[in-house]
Amino acid sequence: MCPWCEGLVSRLSKATGKMVENSQSPFPEGVIYGFVIFLSAKFVSILYLVWTFIPESWLICLGLIYLPQKYWAVILPVYLFITIVISNVLLFLINMMTTSPLDPIHTITDNYAKNQQQKKYQEEAIATLRDIPISEVNQMFFLAAKELYTKN
Repeated sequence: MCPWCEGLVSRLSKATGKMVENSQSPFPEGVIYGFVIFLSAKFVSILYLVWTFIPESWLICLGLIYLPQKYWAVILPVYLFITIVISNVLLFLINMMTTSPLDPIHTITDNYAKNQQQKKYQEEAIATLRDIPISEVNQMFFLAAKELYTKN
């Protein structure tokens, strides 16, 4: 049996003969919907290209007289592109406005961390979960590094 078949058989539930709920394989309905969307996108893009590049006199000869002007064939992609660019810039600006600055103390600690109690150290016990004060962090990172540089 091929590796693909073995993987498929292993996903089948032995009791019901159906696919396991947590399997990563797509359901047949999803495959069909995806295929229909793929065909629809191809069809619409081909219609767009035909409408864009075939002269208007030929389209009138075919009986297609209620079509938008060719102006829209150029301006719609431009509008779409500008909309995407503006939305990305706005999203970036909104994220920058809502991000807290690095200077205030509330980015380092909060009310819960200030009121924590230090428990007595016990041998071979798991340390309690708590926030490390910023002074300890600075001492560990910066003073230890300073001592290393002064020794050399």
